[in-house]
Amino acid sequence: MSDSRRERLRHWLAQLRHYSEEVYAAPYRGAVARARRDEDDLFMLLVFSELMGVPNPAAYYTLELQPLLLERFHDWHRRMGMERSPLDHFRCC
Repeated sequence: MSDSRRERLRHWLAQLRHYSEEVYAAPYRGAVARARRDEDDLFMLLVFSELMGVPNPAAYYTLELQPLLLERFHDWHRRMGMERSPLDHFRCC
């Protein structure tokens, strides 16, 4: 078998493997995305709970994450059903 035929066969097998993985994973992609979003929402609640008046035993550790997650805060509070920001001193809307 020549090198060019081998390379074409490898390329075809790689495409076949990619296609079969996509066919297998497609039905679960939405469920995995929803589960990840739910986990992210819970994490955001944990990080910002002290600012909303909910006691948080891990506030010392989550305080340094607040500036990193502030960009996603608006999307999160809208997804949680809050029209305005629940934080008095922070206006994002």
